[in-house]
Amino acid sequence: MEFFDLYTATGKPLGRKIMRGAPVPRGEYHIVVQVMTINHRGEILLTQRVPEKTSGGKWECSGGCAVAGESGKEAAIRELYEETGITAGENELSLEWTLTTDGMLRDFYVLIKDVPLSELRLQDIEVCAAKWVSFERLCEMSKNGQTTRTVTRWLENRGSELLYIINKAKRNAWRR
Repeated sequence: MEFFDLYTATGKPLGRKIMRGAPVPRGEYHIVVQVMTINHRGEILLTQRVPEKTSGGKWECSGGCAVAGESGKEAAIRELYEETGITAGENELSLEWTLTTDGMLRDFYVLIKDVPLSELRLQDIEVCAAKWVSFERLCEMSKNGQTTRTVTRWLENRGSELLYIINKAKRNAWRR
């Protein structure tokens, strides 16, 4: 049985918990994280949800809910590792923005890391495939309904910032 900590819309802890699946009281929120992993070629790692899950078959970035006692960054590190086997230190992830929606504080993180697909260890109860895609391909997939709503929302709200981050990752690759 999992519990989530509850927060105000500004991220202040309320000192209360809620069980997974229970309705979140109006005006209260729990943390949900997404991690967009970008390699130095400027490609974005997408994972495909297993068919049995909500949005089954859709492509997304690693993510999930922060459990009670866990910060957003700790949840992002855990979810990324559970779903892909990718390890990341706290200093490798950057919180890009938070979107407040329907009882959730959605924290969006970016990780710049080169990981060959052959080294991924996919969590078979969550993820059935993975691939690296260009920003243009991600936009095309979103437009065609192949990605989750969260990815589409990220592109709609922060697409230009994401493109800046991707280009920065590519520039930094030349300096290595």
